[in-house]
Amino acid sequence: MKGNMEERACRLAQYIIENRATVRAAARKFNISKSTVHKDLSERLPAFNRTLYLQAKQVLEENKAQRHIRGGLATRRKYKGA
Repeated sequence: MKGNMEERACRLAQYIIENRATVRAAARKFNISKSTVHKDLSERLPAFNRTLYLQAKQVLEENKAQRHIRGGLATRRKYKGA
């Protein structure tokens, strides 16, 4: 998914919005690093598509607020074997 960074940033944002995905999930889907996802969404996207940026930012803020819950569930699965 190299190439046009603007197109990649838009596709990342659309994926995150449609799937309520985390940065980690988006990075895995597009086969890029988490830091690239962050850079695309926080620096590149607002420069050319502010509305898409604001929608993606809202999803990422929700994910950030819930990450401690997801982390706890992952730890529980790890030690309970479920």
